[in-house]
Amino acid sequence: MSHDLGRAGDRSMTPTVIGVSRGSVRWVWPSVSLRRLRPVPLLVWVLLLAAQGCDRDPSPNPAAHPANRSVEGIVRLTQQEMARAGIDVLRVKAEPFTVHREFPATVQANANELAEVTTLIRGRVVEVSVDVGKDVKKGERLALLDSADLGLAEGAYLKASARQHEAQLAYERAANLHEHRAISLAELQRREAEMKTARADAREAAHRLTLLGVASQELQRLDREQTIRSDVAIRAPFAGRVIVRNITRGEVIETAQKCFVIADLSDVWVIGNVPEKDVRFIRPDESVKVVVPAYPHALFSGTITHISDVLDPETRTMRLRVTVPNPDRLLKPEMFAMVQVYTATVQEALRVPLAAVQEIDGGKMIFVKRADDRFEPRRVVLGDEQSEHVMVLEGLREGEEVVVKGAFALKSEVEIHRVEPTP
Repeated sequence: MSHDLGRAGDRSMTPTVIGVSRGSVRWVWPSVSLRRLRPVPLLVWVLLLAAQGCDRDPSPNPAAHPANRSVEGIVRLTQQEMARAGIDVLRVKAEPFTVHREFPATVQANANELAEVTTLIRGRVVEVSVDVGKDVKKGERLALLDSADLGLAEGAYLKASARQHEAQLAYERAANLHEHRAISLAELQRREAEMKTARADAREAAHRLTLLGVASQELQRLDREQTIRSDVAIRAPFAGRVIVRNITRGEVIETAQKCFVIADLSDVWVIGNVPEKDVRFIRPDESVKVVVPAYPHALFSGTITHISDVLDPETRTMRLRVTVPNPDRLLKPEMFAMVQVYTATVQEALRVPLAAVQEIDGGKMIFVKRADDRFEPRRVVLGDEQSEHVMVLEGLREGEEVVVKGAFALKSEVEIHRVEPTP
């Protein structure tokens, strides 16, 4: 028996193709008994594997399609790539541009409309009538104290008033007796001196009550009713809003303790710090703009009302005060702010959105669109900023189209292919 599988006469051991799929061929060998298996030459296996490999699709070669679309400093993009990156351009034109300086500042309450309310007498708090954030009127009661010192002072006033009344009656009797020559002139003068002394003591006691915060109406009540009240009211010195409260019911407070802080926030102060190099741009009574992070799209108008005459020796800055109307109470004390002082207006200036400016290798760059969807990276020299725009001093000409959206995608192309910007 021959052992050659490749003979033409032995077809029972020939494989049959039953299916072809992408990249592979399925072969089926006939079912044979193990006793009928014959050694298979190595050449047959090599030919079968080679045939299966030839039927597969060739894998794509990444090197066959280079991704470099930058030639001689120009970035090239297809229409599909531009749409995917969201590229948008704007034709620049010369127009007026206001140059300004910005200085850091903080919002503070107007010190001329600010009061730290204290008590003039020691006492225990029995009632607190207002809380933080409440608007109060002038003379409105803020709190009520019970003071033993006030009771003693009112008692002293009533005693002085009684002695004054007694001395007044004694002097009137002495004057009548002297008129009828019943007493000497010296006795009349002694009674007159006692009356004046008693009157002075009564006035001193009344003045002491006034210094303790007792109103004239309370003095009239004291004279009329002759009763002592040891309660004293803490009242608002002017109309405003309570911004600080430092007392609670039952607390014993001293005369040096700050009980409330009341401020009229209808206008506020914005205190800024101006660097020494920018002092020349500040002028008194000049109108300025104020921006706060809490309202980034709002501009508050104000007036420079004070310029410091000296500089801070540590920070080398000059103190600036701007008075800003605040009718809606939007500006709160201790808010951070920026003071914008306008210095000049350039009649014909080229400006671009800040989003159009990219930074590469420490320099500022914009992308200028040229023909056939080509974009030229160009270094520029920038000037002052205004809102969301910046003035371009060098590197751009009027009428050129600048990429204002999607510039970051072009920057990525530049960094990948190391395109050198044109000077």
